[in-house]
Amino acid sequence: QVQLVESGGGSVQAGGSLRLSCAASGYTYASYCLGWFRRAPGKEREGVALIDSAGRIDYAESVKGRFTISQDNAKTTLYLQMDTLQAEDTGMYYCAARTDRNCVLWWVAFNYWGQGTQVTVSS
Repeated sequence: QVQLVESGGGSVQAGGSLRLSCAASGYTYASYCLGWFRRAPGKEREGVALIDSAGRIDYAESVKGRFTISQDNAKTTLYLQMDTLQAEDTGMYYCAARTDRNCVLWWVAFNYWGQGTQVTVSS
């Protein structure tokens, strides 16, 4: 059973940084896709970044150059380093997983989800 637990959210001023972590377990390291999504108040869930078992990485246009997705060597923790944060980045951030590499930055493509961690950026 895939389990995902996010941490690291908080409140920060615009221009600041946060690093989100997701403790991930129960998936096959040979083939997987892990991603970060967010939902702002009144908006639909939005894909932020993904990484797969082959090292393929993809970012939403709105975060390119500011956010970095990565994993630890043991593949037990997924990270999202968020720099130059903007008020528009405010929302609940979710870690998600799919147990193969057939993924895109669309929430429908992922079938396992964490509970989320709140990020609030004040301008």
